[in-house]
Amino acid sequence: MINRLVLLPGMHGTDELFPAFVNAMPGPKHIERLNYSNRPSSTYRQLLGIIQSSVSASDPYFLLAESFSTPVAIQLAATNPNNLKGLILCAGFASSPLTGPGRIAASLLAPLLFRLPVFEFAVNRFLIGPNPPKSLQASVRAAVSSVEPTVLTARLRAVLSCDAREALRHVAVPILYIQATRDELVSPSCLEEIRRVRPEVGVAQIDGPHLILQREPKQSADAVVKFIHELP
Repeated sequence: MINRLVLLPGMHGTDELFPAFVNAMPGPKHIERLNYSNRPSSTYRQLLGIIQSSVSASDPYFLLAESFSTPVAIQLAATNPNNLKGLILCAGFASSPLTGPGRIAASLLAPLLFRLPVFEFAVNRFLIGPNPPKSLQASVRAAVSSVEPTVLTARLRAVLSCDAREALRHVAVPILYIQATRDELVSPSCLEEIRRVRPEVGVAQIDGPHLILQREPKQSADAVVKFIHELP
């Protein structure tokens, strides 16, 4: 088993929501959590450079990306780094999860929405599901609130215009998709689109909300370990 695992966060860009998942991973382990929370670099092209410089060491590694970071993880994997051994996409997408009028409305309303307080209802409804632990709820609200609204707006617009499907065709390493079965942000059609491009992508379905690594860290860790163990 290769113990080096690089974690790319969701749209908040912080590394503050990974501890439960990291603790659930069996040891020995070498887990790196990237943080680009308030960097002005918010486009996927800019973030690709940041991530490439962070994982350029020669040690073999697996790359796990959450939601917002999945398109840039696909783009990185498509360059076929010699030391990348596997790609894990968690509640992610290869192209915009919103289409048509919904995409236009989200782009126009983003500057206003991200300046509003992070309401408990919205966190539960869209991110961590009903009846969450209070500690998780507080951590998520703090992570989102810590990021400048202009940065979140730019990242949402990057999501709405992204298209990594062609890059996905060029990924040479095995891919696992972790699907949250009660995801209110990324629909099952995003996985279907990925599997139309790459039918051999493995899938681990876990019952839970969008932030599945945070709400179900043990099941998520088990899925990652199983994926790694079953590779040739």
